[in-house]
Parts: sequence; structure tokens; C-alpha cells
Amino acid sequence: MNPLSSAKLTIFSYLMVAYLFYNPTDSGAVQLNSENLDMTLASNELVFMNFYAEWCRFSNILQPIFDEAADKVKEAFPDGGRVVMGKVDCDRESAVASRFHISKYPTLKIIRNGQPTKREYRGARTVEAFTEFVKKQLEDPIKEFHHLKDLEKLDTKKRVVVGYFDRRDMPEYNTFRRVATNLKEDCVFQAGFGDTVSAMHPPGHPIIVFRPDVAVSDANDETFLGNLNNFDELNIWVQEKCVPLVREITFENAEELTEEGLPFLILFHATDDFQSIKDYKTVIETQLLSEKQNINFLTADGKRFAHPLHHLGKSQSDLPLIAIDSFRHMYLFPSFKDMYAPGKLKQFLSDLYSGKLHREFHYGPDRNDDNTIEVVMINGDTKRGTSPPESTFKNLGPSNKRYTLLKDEL
Repeated sequence: MNPLSSAKLTIFSYLMVAYLFYNPTDSGAVQLNSENLDMTLASNELVFMNFYAEWCRFSNILQPIFDEAADKVKEAFPDGGRVVMGKVDCDRESAVASRFHISKYPTLKIIRNGQPTKREYRGARTVEAFTEFVKKQLEDPIKEFHHLKDLEKLDTKKRVVVGYFDRRDMPEYNTFRRVATNLKEDCVFQAGFGDTVSAMHPPGHPIIVFRPDVAVSDANDETFLGNLNNFDELNIWVQEKCVPLVREITFENAEELTEEGLPFLILFHATDDFQSIKDYKTVIETQLLSEKQNINFLTADGKRFAHPLHHLGKSQSDLPLIAIDSFRHMYLFPSFKDMYAPGKLKQFLSDLYSGKLHREFHYGPDRNDDNTIEVVMINGDTKRGTSPPESTFKNLGPSNKRYTLLKDEL
């Protein structure tokens, strides 16, 4: 073999090794490990990951379905850098499993632009469902407006991020689009181009503005003052604006919120009662900011969550009211009006941490204490139970029902 042929063979062999390294299988989901994971996450807009264990029967049932869906996705998105469906053997790759806090199998996680999303995939386990899910994830998260007056028609109960650009092919818009892809579940993203927004920004200098949910908050518009070409900087800023201190709990995000592992402090309000939401947010932001690492501050539509109210011996006619769900029990704040008294709500949280709320349900109010909790109606009678009402929201959280659901779906 002449030297030229030998060199060609060497180059060919190198290319084949590289191809197999970054594309471990010709079909099905890409087998991810500690060696190729970071490269895969960094070079793709979306990575849909199946964390499995060989010994897990449900993992084995799911795997061929996930692999077939991966082939369908490759056909739909053949260009590199858009999406990869990958799988991780958690017994072989324990470090990777620990990195993503995997404790149950199979677990399906979504990584956008290198960052894990808050929500695991919990949809149907079918080829069609997986394929449609990926297509939905890759849809443009930004809606274009063609007249400035269109912005006046936006839902004032939603947080909105608006971009004003000269044109769509600007690098700043690409950064904006990537950030919108990461946070589209938390904010509405709008963009205008060219003459439509020329009065809103200097030529060649795009601007991004955050517009708060003014119907339920007293926040003001804010303009991003950082580098629009820096993805991390813009992403952090938008995340701070779009993921507020006080969030609304719904049936769609309840499981995600329970996974954070923090007790809930919940304002139950009437559907059209926006003022109590504003006041609650103001109290939280001014008096309880230091508690954000210890508890989740939430609001809940009392009509949608009538069951927890019933659990507390209350109905919609008693709204608004505040309660704690510790994931063991629910505790009722004595009076919504007490929220306005400085220190009252903070003391309520302190009583949770110290165990006082639970103790009072068992043994009655502490002596010489005026800050007692309200007695809950039990079976229509006003009397003290031997224990507080059980948690309602824990039933919406993750549990072993995952395996039953998976079995039923398959």
C-alpha cells in the first residue's frame, strides 16, 4: 500500500470513529454517556432524554417505542443542531443519572439549549405522541406583531417579553429566539420588525422590554440593558422576570411544583378577584422575600380548586383565604385581613417550621397565645379534630402511579 493510500485510509478510519462516537447507533435514540453528553447538549437546540434501567420492566417496554419515535423525529428534522432523542442507561451511567437527579425509571426529561426544563415529559408513551411533542417543542415560540396597537390587545394577566428589531436575520434576534424557546411556558414572546417598530428603537440597536401581568401585579415595564448577543445574560434576566416570586398553581403545573419539595403558602381567591392577588404579592415581596428558599408562594383559583377548600371546611363564599399545604397536612391562616398586619404572615410560617401548627391541632392552643389557628369544620360540626386536614396537593404530585399509567398506556 502506497503512502497516499495509507493516509487516506487513516483519515477515513478517523472519520468513521468520529461518526460512531457522536452517532452511536444508526437507528433509534442516541445512546448518551459521560463522554458524549455535554457535546450533544451543547450542539442541539432540543435534547429529549429517556433515563432507564435495564432491570426495569417498564423501561424495557418503553425503549422500542422511544427508539421508533427517534427515527421518526430524525426524518422530520434531518438537519443537525435541531433535536436529538437520547437515552441513558442509569446503571452504567450513574454519574449522569445523579447529575439529573433521577430516582425513578423511566424518566423522560427535556433539555433546551443545554438547560433542563422544569417539567418532565408526562404525556402519552406512544410513537405518535413523542413525535408530535417534539414538533410542538420546535415550533417558533415568538409571535410577530404587525402594528404597535396589537400590543394593546395582549392579555394583561400574562407576562410578556417584547422585542423590537430591524430584521429577523439579526444575531440579537437569534439570541432572543433561543431564550424564548427556553421560557415559552412562563412568558408570552412577541416581536416586531422593520418599519413597524422603527419608532421604538434606534436603527441597528434592537430593544427587548418586559411587560408584567398588570391585571394581577403592580410591577412596571422594564427594558433589558445588557448585551443582546449574550445568551446567558439575557436568559437569566428574562427568567427572573418570567418566573415570579408568587406563581399560580394549576392542575397542569401542580406536579412540577410539588417536585420542588417546598411547602405551599397558597392564596385561594375568586376567579375575578384580582385585587387580593395584587395585595398578596405585595405582602410577599415586601415582608417574606427572605423565605423564598423555604416555601413556595402560590395563588389558586378557588373555583378550580374547590376540593382543597372543602378539605379545609370552606367554600367559595369564604374567599379569599390563605392556607399552608405542608404535603402532610393543610393549615388555615386565621383571617385574610390579618395578612395586612406586619409580621402576621411571617409568624404563620414560623409556626409551621417550629411544629406549632401541627401541635395545636393535636393539643389545642398554646397558653397565653392569641395567634391561634382557626378550628376547622369536620363533618359539619365545629370541633377540633385529632389531626389537621390531610394534604390535597400531594395527591397531584409525582408518585408510583407513574408505573401504573405507563402500563395502562402501553
